[in-house]
Amino acid sequence: MHKRFVNHCTIDITLIPDGPILIKSGKEGADPTKPDMEFVETYHAGGRSIYLPGSSLKGAIRAHAERIVRTVGKDKRDSNNWNLLWANDPLNDKYDYLQNKSASDIYKLSSFTDQIFGNTSIASRVRIEDAYPDKSQPLKIEERNGVAIDRVFGSVAVGPFNYQVCTAGEFHTKIHLKNFTLAQLGLIGLVLRDLNDGWFGLGFAKSRGLGTVQVKLNQAVVQYPGCILSEDKQQICALGSNEKKWSKTLLLGAGEFLELEEAQSYGFSTQDCQDTPVAAQEMDLGFGVQLTWREGTVKDLFERSVRSWSHLLVGTK
Repeated sequence: MHKRFVNHCTIDITLIPDGPILIKSGKEGADPTKPDMEFVETYHAGGRSIYLPGSSLKGAIRAHAERIVRTVGKDKRDSNNWNLLWANDPLNDKYDYLQNKSASDIYKLSSFTDQIFGNTSIASRVRIEDAYPDKSQPLKIEERNGVAIDRVFGSVAVGPFNYQVCTAGEFHTKIHLKNFTLAQLGLIGLVLRDLNDGWFGLGFAKSRGLGTVQVKLNQAVVQYPGCILSEDKQQICALGSNEKKWSKTLLLGAGEFLELEEAQSYGFSTQDCQDTPVAAQEMDLGFGVQLTWREGTVKDLFERSVRSWSHLLVGTK
């Protein structure tokens, strides 16, 4: 099933430092004039620039997604429902139960968060681009000093040392989610909400006040590449099927596009949709269908997806 695209969501966001933020480069240079801890840099738009690596963003997002699902679920399997696992235990789970299984069984037996972010047996459904600074909003980079305190004697254990932080600017990135259920999209929305509210941060020294950001939702596009609009533009029609037709305002999860047998083998629900105020339009080149939430309306997409997340929780209690 995952060898093809049935749906795809692109979330365009801007991350704005809400205080100092530092994602360390991991290397110390020989130049004594530079701080001990530097911001990670790359070449972008014709010169060197600091940026937020997509891998760092994904790690923070996955970690908080697992916190959310562990709040309402478990990281150990229920003997009464072997297929139900919200988040695995990364220290003790060796994934032995996934060996010599079919692709559908591997996906079905993987935890809810592994189904989104991947594990050693299945690929991730989420791709996060590096976040590069917006040139229209100048960056403000400072150097700060710090020390490490000995917990026994209360004296300085390491330091003083200096580190580089960014306190102003805007970083633009996109989150891509493919072959998703609405509950999975809803979980991503909850994570972005909590990141904006300061429940967790990004990068170095988060427990010391660094790493908090504001999340600006610029746009979200949900695409169904294997569909077209009907002649009267009122329905979404799956190519190659005379039966699979939906209203042009429906937000559709992956299970909606599968036959019953295939959906059951992967553990997808065939009833995974939410009505929206957004009407479908043709994708570029006149092939495929997409729904677009503009700036100021993206929250509506997540609110509707979280409804499916809530229904999933109620159904598994």
